[in-house]
Amino acid sequence: MTVNNSHVIRFEELDRVPEEMAANHLRRDVDELRIYVMCEIPSNVILAKAFAERFDGFSIGSNDLTQLTLGVDRDSAELSELFDEQDDAVKWMIENVIVEARKAGAKVGLCGQAPSDHPEFAEFLVRCGIDSISVTPDSFITVKRYVAAAEAARD
Repeated sequence: MTVNNSHVIRFEELDRVPEEMAANHLRRDVDELRIYVMCEIPSNVILAKAFAERFDGFSIGSNDLTQLTLGVDRDSAELSELFDEQDDAVKWMIENVIVEARKAGAKVGLCGQAPSDHPEFAEFLVRCGIDSISVTPDSFITVKRYVAAAEAARD
């Protein structure tokens, strides 16, 4: 089982998660629970090493991370054209989280629209060492082909 704690900003919040689990008779070592932290804000990326040392993995929310990295409201008709999950700054953020997580033995997944809208983005994620990618059902076959090609090129 994976417990996914969303929008964690401070370590005080993170450090309370195991305490709350214990208070409810849930233990990672006994119940085979894994705790993944949403990575959706730049501070999660900046402090990725410390987050990865505390928990089992990350789920990168690429939509929110893009929005907050670029300072662009993706739902604004006036600014939406500036919203780009393939922006170099966003890709740096994602790659940094993956690198730090792998160093700590933590897993990383990505949920967000980027691989579904831009299947070639999945190649970038595979090259970075991502563990899992969420996609929309209608894009699955196309993204699967890009992932397979990236994995074959890596091996």
